[in-house]
Amino acid sequence: MGRIFEVRKSAMFARWDKMAKNFTRIGKEIAIAVKAGGPDPGTNSALRRCFQNAKSVNMPKDRVEAAIKRAMGKEMVNYDEILYEGYGPHGVAILVETATDNHVRTVANVKAIFNKGGGAVGTSGSVAFQFKKMGVFKLKPEGIDQEELELELIDAGLEELGESVDENNNTILVLRCAFNDFGNLQSALDEKGYTTITAETEWIPQNTVELDEEKSEELLKLVDKLEQDEDVQKVFHNLK
Repeated sequence: MGRIFEVRKSAMFARWDKMAKNFTRIGKEIAIAVKAGGPDPGTNSALRRCFQNAKSVNMPKDRVEAAIKRAMGKEMVNYDEILYEGYGPHGVAILVETATDNHVRTVANVKAIFNKGGGAVGTSGSVAFQFKKMGVFKLKPEGIDQEELELELIDAGLEELGESVDENNNTILVLRCAFNDFGNLQSALDEKGYTTITAETEWIPQNTVELDEEKSEELLKLVDKLEQDEDVQKVFHNLK
């Protein structure tokens, strides 16, 4: 129990730009989920998770429905999910999750952003070993007994439970499980009637790097540039 440690987030691009980026990211996640498991959220847990995440960023219902229709259409774009590994300035480890329909464009853009930001892309496996891929669920804490919740979910794979704050400084509960237990924990939360704010997978750093404010800003500028790229879904780093 207690506070969940989360690495420092970049908050540098404007609210409306960030909202548009979130809609694009979730639209791609919907396309990937529909291709893998069909358009019925009742039988497609990945799509059900996309719906939860769309709601968390206030993505309009018509945009969600449009994303599903596109994913089922004849001109559906096939996205490949590719993980890039690298180091930012001052030795900070970075993982970049992408969803792309053009590998050549994506790798060129990612490499250019790293190089201009004082970093470098590494080879596969050069950075990922410093992180652990986990399922991460966020809930509103109101009306929840954390000790009771922990007991209810430990058999479903719950590894960590604690409090954190969202980007608006509101207290939230964060639950983490091993990546392989993601489906088990999601099902347990659904069965017990808990409504999640978001349900995602994240790369959690096993160790963190602490930098002063000036050096941290250098790193976060690079993270911000990566996050704004059209093919980038999420960026993870180990800056404390």
